[in-house]
Amino acid sequence: MKLPEELQFIANARLPQKTTDARMDGRVCIVTGATSGVGHAAVRRLARGGAQVVMVCRNGEKAAAVQAELAREYGGQTDVVLADFTRLADVRAATATILERYPRIDVLINNAGVHMTHRTLTVDGHETAFGVNHLASFLLTQLLLDRLKSSAPARIIQVNSQGHRFGGLDLDDLTWARRRYVGLRGYGAAKTAQLLTVWELADRLAGSGVTINAMHPGAVKSNIGMNNGLLYRLYNRIVIRPFLKDPAISGDAIYYLAAAPEMADVSGKFFNLTIEEKPAAHALDHAVGKRVWAISEALTHLDEDADFTTNFHESSRM
Repeated sequence: MKLPEELQFIANARLPQKTTDARMDGRVCIVTGATSGVGHAAVRRLARGGAQVVMVCRNGEKAAAVQAELAREYGGQTDVVLADFTRLADVRAATATILERYPRIDVLINNAGVHMTHRTLTVDGHETAFGVNHLASFLLTQLLLDRLKSSAPARIIQVNSQGHRFGGLDLDDLTWARRRYVGLRGYGAAKTAQLLTVWELADRLAGSGVTINAMHPGAVKSNIGMNNGLLYRLYNRIVIRPFLKDPAISGDAIYYLAAAPEMADVSGKFFNLTIEEKPAAHALDHAVGKRVWAISEALTHLDEDADFTTNFHESSRM
């Protein structure tokens, strides 16, 4: 029996996943949040495929351990750029480092994310899940966009979540100042905003040689949410974690989306691992997406970065 469309994601998760043997030798792949879970699985698969991996991470000690692991097991080049995505100034600093070091970028994988059980604000005044999961990746992508275009063909992959189905996005109360904060809905709001800007950016990138897609990485073991209190951490380890899968399946799916030749011209889609899927209706409203885009530009003060990206883009030609 076929499930209702809004529940089809349950069946899709059980379908055989697509894979590719395509190599990525020499391709520069930027991956955020790469020291554990989905991000760690992704950089391992990318390194095995020959990619030059650039990990954007918050914890330098953990990043160095992963860097050593990849060098030991796969060889090749793995670099680290440090940034705390709760601080948009760190995102800008990381971008400056990336643009200075890498004259081309072939793949950008926005994976860094958090889940909060209580309302907190970043140093920039944004609700933390929204700030990290959406605004930080939005800003990083926009600041790297000219370099991606000059490197085309290039791909952007947003590691999203079925959590977008929880909703929670209220454009008049993005900091949850007037509502009771619910962790799942706060997470859903951030992931919904991210999806809405994927469709908008896909339209803007048409004909540029740069594609953007979003994907749910599967129900896998990760450290997301482990920044919360002891009760949540115990619940996660004892109740949730035993039912979760090995994050290697996420790494394989991300690699497919990043490397498969048949994905070269696919853009503006949502995938459950590697199976194309229809997101929740509230995440498909393009009119709302344009509003989210404008708000995101304002909240990240993107207009102040015009000279920043232009100067780096021009210097790469010299």
